[in-house]
Amino acid sequence: MLAVYAAALDDSDPLAGLRVGERPEPDAPPDWEVIEVRAAALNHHDLWSLRGVGLDAERLPMILGTDAAGIASDGREVVAHAVIPEGGRWSLPSERHQGTFAERVALPAANLVDKPTELSFEEAACLPTAYLTAYRMLFVRGGLRPGQRVLVQGAGGGVATAAVQLAAAAGLEITVTSRSDEGLEHARSLGAHNLVPSGERVPARVDVALETVGEASWAHSLRALRDGGRIVVAGATSGPNPPADLRRVFIREIEVLGSSMGTREELDRLVRFMRVAEVRPLIDSVHALADAPDAFRRLQAGEAQGKVVLRLSST
Repeated sequence: MLAVYAAALDDSDPLAGLRVGERPEPDAPPDWEVIEVRAAALNHHDLWSLRGVGLDAERLPMILGTDAAGIASDGREVVAHAVIPEGGRWSLPSERHQGTFAERVALPAANLVDKPTELSFEEAACLPTAYLTAYRMLFVRGGLRPGQRVLVQGAGGGVATAAVQLAAAAGLEITVTSRSDEGLEHARSLGAHNLVPSGERVPARVDVALETVGEASWAHSLRALRDGGRIVVAGATSGPNPPADLRRVFIREIEVLGSSMGTREELDRLVRFMRVAEVRPLIDSVHALADAPDAFRRLQAGEAQGKVVLRLSST
C-alpha cells in the first residue's frame, strides 16, 4: 500500500528523511481493526518525529501521521482517536505503531468514534490532535464557561486556531496575541474579540490563558491573569524553561495546569459539539498522498492558516 514514512531522522533537515512509497499492509492484533483511510491531517508532531523526537532510529521505517478519518471494517464512517493505551502508558500512532499517512492503518477498535455526516472526511481528520487538544484545554482542564475570558497565545498555530473557533462557539470572550497583524486579523475572522500584539497589555485580565508557546509568552500569560486564574499548558514551541515567577504565582494564587491530547470520550463530545454548534475545522490546503512532501513543506514554512490535510482515494 502507498504510505508516507520516515526513512531516516535528521534534526537539522527533517524533510531529508521523508519518503512516499510502498509499505506492508497493516496487521491488526486482537481488539484492533484495520480502517481504510480517507483523509489524514498533518501536525507539527510529524515534523518532530522526522527530527527524532519520540521516534528512535531502531523503529524505522515508520509511517507518519497521528490523525485520520475513514471507513471501519463494518462500513462505518469513523474518526480515529489518536491516543493508544499501553499498560498504563500511552503513545500516538507513528511512535510505537505505524501511523495514519497510509491507505490503511491498524488501530484499537475502542479508538474509533462515529463520524457525523455533517463533517467531510477532510474536516473530521483535523479533530483528533489539534482540535481535541484545544477542547481539553478550554473546557476540561481550563473549566471555562460561557461569558468568561480566555487568552490564546500565538494566534495562527494549529491548536490556537482551534481554540479560537471552539471558544467563540461556546460564548467566551477571546483575547489573542500574535507577532503579526495578519495573524491578529485572521483570529478576528474566526471570532476573537481582542487583538493584542505579542507582549502588550490585555484590555482586561482573563480567567484562563492557553499556552502552547512557552518561554516567549509565559511572563505575559502570568501578567494577563486575574487573581486565582489558570494557565493551561499544552506545548512550548519557543522553549520549555521560562522563568517561573513563583512569587506572582503564589501571591495571586495562580494555577498552572498541564494538558495533553484528550480522552476518547472527550473526542466523542468534541465531535458532537462541532455538529451541534455547526463549527467546521479550518482547512488550509488539501494534498494527495503522493504530494505529501509539498504538504510537509507548507507546514514547516509556517505558511498554513488552518490544517494541512492529505486526501486518499475513495477507491
